Amino acid sequence: MYDLIIIGAGPAGIAAAEYAARHGFKTALIEKEALGGVCLNSGCIPTKTILNTTKLFSQFKKSAKFGIDCAQEPRIDLSRLGQRVKEVNTQLRAGLDFLVKANKIDFILARAVISAPGQVICAGKTLEAKYILVACGSRPIELPKIKFDGEKIISSAEALDIRDIPKKLLIIGGGVIGCEFAEIFLSLGSAVEIVELTPNLLPGIDKEAARRIESVFKKKGAKIHLNTDASTLNFADYDKVLLCVGRAPDSDCFLGLDIKKERNRILVNEYLQTSVPNIYAAGDCIGGYLLAHAASYEGRLSVKNMLIGNTQKADYKAVPSCIFTNPEIACVGLSEEDARKKEQEVIIKKFDFRALGMAYVFDETDGFVKIIADKEENILGAAIAGHKASELIHVLALAVNNGLKLSQVRDTIFAHPTVSEAIAETLLH
Repeated sequence: MYDLIIIGAGPAGIAAAEYAARHGFKTALIEKEALGGVCLNSGCIPTKTILNTTKLFSQFKKSAKFGIDCAQEPRIDLSRLGQRVKEVNTQLRAGLDFLVKANKIDFILARAVISAPGQVICAGKTLEAKYILVACGSRPIELPKIKFDGEKIISSAEALDIRDIPKKLLIIGGGVIGCEFAEIFLSLGSAVEIVELTPNLLPGIDKEAARRIESVFKKKGAKIHLNTDASTLNFADYDKVLLCVGRAPDSDCFLGLDIKKERNRILVNEYLQTSVPNIYAAGDCIGGYLLAHAASYEGRLSVKNMLIGNTQKADYKAVPSCIFTNPEIACVGLSEEDARKKEQEVIIKKFDFRALGMAYVFDETDGFVKIIADKEENILGAAIAGHKASELIHVLALAVNNGLKLSQVRDTIFAHPTVSEAIAETLLH
């Protein structure tokens, strides 16, 4: 008999299992594929490992500007890059394996189904628990007329297995995944086209930041088709078609148990509790942000509510979103567009990287910081496009989460010369 059985060992499941074990729960963690889930094995980590290489590659190509004389033109060894991805994944999985064992969590590699409110069937056995947490993640979405075939039309997972660089690549979907893969393949030398059904790349992200990356992609040679249905294009014109129009919740783990869903998304209340009182859900399977860090937060919060009796509500006012293109984009809180809809009067503070000393040191002057506040100067949100945006955004996430005012950030002393002083400079001008 367990206190908690968790189905899914991605960010939500692992965070929940560690938190539960540290607070005295006898815990079982069940995963059908690999410890770490999609994020570690075929998502965040391998993608960012490759993006780090392509960014280094871009820096090496302009090494002469930094006073470095390279005898030969730099090139990317795809075989060695693939090995690097495997090494990173192996090291991180080993760390997770140690965490699971150190916390005395029972890890079971098998497919699992919930047959009753306190029963889980896996590996031919029926396990019982006081609580169950569903953290099954998500899977890539296909379109009615465009299906994955693993050869011509591929998913993001298959795109990571780079053995041959396609001469012409069509990316269907200009969201976060599509833009990050556009960055990768543009750096590798592919002729890239992006087709997006909406009027902008990166729907839901600050429009000014999205336009900035659109401009950068065009300078790198990408063709971008906005307001365009992908089915109107001739796929025969491309070597590969990468379909990345989003991810659908994976919630097919209930066997004859009536649980409320909406379009396969598991419905939860503000405490992350499902329609069955002792079953909770967290991460991609409940929809929402579909971000690893949001999933980890939800995993811990769901267990906390099991422990303290549903007293802490999920709070999403300061969830940072990061896009690891070059330059990076990061946002938190309300966008300028949403703030103007919500508030009668807003304050917009903006600073361009072209006035930042450290941006010239790194030769990364393409970027800006934008901070949004209400008329009482309460910080509502921020958007950053530029070098290290994914790191800088956390200062402003802290500000949004704690209800800080513009003056409280402005009057903080930032070190010089740094990239982060762009945040202070935004509020001094």
